[in-house]
Amino acid sequence: MPLTFAVSSSPADRVAADLLAVPVGSTPAPAGSTRGRARRAAPKRVLGPGADVLDAALAGGLEEFLDEVDFEGKLGDAISVPTGGKLRAKGVIVVGIGDPAELTTDGLRRAGATIARRATKAGSLATTLAAAAPEIEGADAAQAVAEGLALGSYQFLEYKRDPSPTQLRRVTLVDSRGAGVKAALDRAVAITDAVCWARDIVNTPSKDKTPADVVAEARRLLRGRGVSVQVFDVAQLRQKRMGGVLGVGQGSAQTPRFLRLTYAPTGARGKALALVGKGVVFDSGGLSLKPAGGMETMKCDMSGAAAVIGAMSALKQLGVKTKVVAYVPLVENMPSGTAIRPGDVLRIRNGKTVEVLNTDAEGRLILADALTLASEDKPAAIVDLATLTGACVVALGDKIAGLMGNDEAWAAQVQQASERVGERVWPLPLPTDYRRGIDSSVADIKNIGPREGGALTAGLFLQEFVDGAPWVHLDIAGPAFLSGDDGYVTKGGTGFGVRTLLELAATFEAPSR
Repeated sequence: MPLTFAVSSSPADRVAADLLAVPVGSTPAPAGSTRGRARRAAPKRVLGPGADVLDAALAGGLEEFLDEVDFEGKLGDAISVPTGGKLRAKGVIVVGIGDPAELTTDGLRRAGATIARRATKAGSLATTLAAAAPEIEGADAAQAVAEGLALGSYQFLEYKRDPSPTQLRRVTLVDSRGAGVKAALDRAVAITDAVCWARDIVNTPSKDKTPADVVAEARRLLRGRGVSVQVFDVAQLRQKRMGGVLGVGQGSAQTPRFLRLTYAPTGARGKALALVGKGVVFDSGGLSLKPAGGMETMKCDMSGAAAVIGAMSALKQLGVKTKVVAYVPLVENMPSGTAIRPGDVLRIRNGKTVEVLNTDAEGRLILADALTLASEDKPAAIVDLATLTGACVVALGDKIAGLMGNDEAWAAQVQQASERVGERVWPLPLPTDYRRGIDSSVADIKNIGPREGGALTAGLFLQEFVDGAPWVHLDIAGPAFLSGDDGYVTKGGTGFGVRTLLELAATFEAPSR
C-alpha cells in the first residue's frame, strides 16, 4: 500500500507516531598540525531539526549515545536510539545527512529512503512515522524527503506466497513552513505513484503483460487523469503502414499494439511535447536468439514504455499546462516460423526500408515507426526513452543513461531536468561520419552497424526517422533495471525516466529552430 503523508508544526517530540526520525549531520573539522605534521581532527556532529529536541528530552543523552557508537552523521548512515520511554514515539531513528552546507535535494531523497528501510526493519511497530526534514529554502526539502520515503519503501510482492510487506502506512512530516509543505507532499505523492506504477509493470513477468495486457493496464491507470487513449491493433497498424512494429511482432502469438496518449489541458498553447517509449514486453532476441542468461531480465525491455505511460498519469495532478502526446509501440520479440529473419527488409511508416541483419536489434525498428508518427504530428520537441543498447551500459554503467539528440538547446533542457530530479544522464555524440556504418547494399539503411560505437549508431539509426523537430534520445538500458538497491532506487525495475519526464513537462520551453 502506498504511504500517506501529513504535515505537523508541533515539536518533534510531541508528534504521535510509532517511530520518530531525526537528521544528524557532520561538518569536516579544519586540519591542525602536530610538530609540523598535518593532522585531521574528527568531524563535528551537527544536530538537525528535531534532534536537538530529542537530545533535550533525553537530558543530553543523545550526544553521549552517538559518541559511544561512533555515529558521525554521514549521508546514508542510520541508527536506532533507545529512548527509555521518555518520548511519545516508541522508537527513534537517527539518520545521517552529511555536511548540511552541501546537502542537496537528492541527498534528502537518499536520507528518506534510508529512514524507510530502517522503519521496515522495525517490523509491526512501525505503522506510523514522524520525520523532521532538514531546513532547505522553500518546500523542496519536504518533497525530497517524501519522495525518498515513498520510493525507498517500495516493494513488489505480487508473486510472493508469504509476503512480508512493510507495515509503514502514514508519515507525518514535522515542518513549520506552512501550506507550501502540504502542496509539496501532494506533488511527491503524484510523482512517486507514477514511478511505482512503472516499477510494478516492469517487474511483472512477461506472461502477464502481453501488449494487450499493457494496454488494459494503461487504460485503468489513466482513467480520470485527463488523458485520452487511442489504441491501434494489427489491422490499424497495417493501415498506418507501421512495418517496424508489425515486423518485430510477427513472430509472437501475442499480437502487437500501439498506444497514442494525449494530454491536452484547458488553455494549453503552442505545439505539444512528444514522448516516445520503447515497449518490448519480452525480448528473446528473435531468431538472433539471446543466450539463456541474457533473457533473464528481458521483462524490463519495456521500461521506456512504462516510464512514458507512468509520467502521463501524473500530468493533471501536477497541473502541467503543456500539451503532451505519447507514442508507445508494444510488441513481443519471439522466434517462430513466422518471425522476421536476418536479411529481411521492412518498410517503416515514412517509406524508408530497413535491412534487418540482427533481429535482436528490434527496439530501434519499433521506435522508427513511433518517431515517424510523432514527427508527422509536428510537435514542439520529442524525447524518446529506450532500453536500447548494451553498448551504452558498457560506456556509462548501470546508473547513468546516455543522451543523444539533434538540437543542443533541447538536449540541455532535458539534461537539466534530469539533474534537478537526480536521474543522471550523460551526453553522447552522433558523429555524422559514423552514419556510413549503417548503410545497406539492399535497402535504405540496416539495423546494426559496427560493434564499436554501438550506442551511437543506434542513435544515428533513430535520427533517420525524426523529421523537423528537436529530438533527444535517452538510452536507459543501464539504469532501468538494477541488480540491487541503491538509495531510493530499488532492485529490479527502477522507473527511471518518470521523474525526468514530469519535470520536463512541468518546466517545458519549446526550443526554437
